[in-house]
Amino acid sequence: MERWALVSGLRGDLETYDLIQRDLKKTRGVTALFVLGDLVGPERNCDALLDRLRNPHRGDLKPDCIYGWWEEQLLAERGFRGERKADALRLSQGEDAVSALLNTVNPSHLKWLASLQFGFIELDCALIHGSSSDVADNLTSETSPLILLDRLTRLNVNRLFTARSNKQFHLELTGGGINSQVKDLNGKREQQQEVPKRSVIGIGAGLNYTLYDIGSDKTHFLTAGSQNNFKGKGFA
Repeated sequence: MERWALVSGLRGDLETYDLIQRDLKKTRGVTALFVLGDLVGPERNCDALLDRLRNPHRGDLKPDCIYGWWEEQLLAERGFRGERKADALRLSQGEDAVSALLNTVNPSHLKWLASLQFGFIELDCALIHGSSSDVADNLTSETSPLILLDRLTRLNVNRLFTARSNKQFHLELTGGGINSQVKDLNGKREQQQEVPKRSVIGIGAGLNYTLYDIGSDKTHFLTAGSQNNFKGKGFA
């Protein structure tokens, strides 16, 4: 069975990333590793993690990375987003947080971070840090279904994997139909359009990550390094 691993919120934590890589080596069928942003953060120096992501060790599952909210703030402050600056970070956490973030990443990594995409479309799935609306869009299990449906239909996908909330959740918008009436020169006629079942999945952050089984359309919420991760889930 083919599986994806979905990770976010590492924020410079190489030890956590190493634990996840060790887990994945023990898990059958994992063919892709997606890191959905927040590679960097103000808490610690991020250079070692960025080096590992850019130059995987032998035996590592090669990561496909996108940028997240923290990368957006860093790149804006460093002049990679035109006239924009890290205003969102300043407003929420102050000038000290901006200075701390700038000091955690060597400038040699900035061009690589700036080259990362906003998200990926794989099969009928969107993999994005926030949502199709904005990198800062914070979708949770409490978000209105109408908003969730909007974020899905913007990209014409059936599954949206998001990381901004740092939480793990799986919401399903059950399938249904749309009935409409059309009136033209030929008279009035009714149309019915089926709406497929759609899902929004929060993948977690840091030690908490997600596996997605492509064939069975199942998600598994895991914690890196946990001895009970693979019991009863058919992973071993």
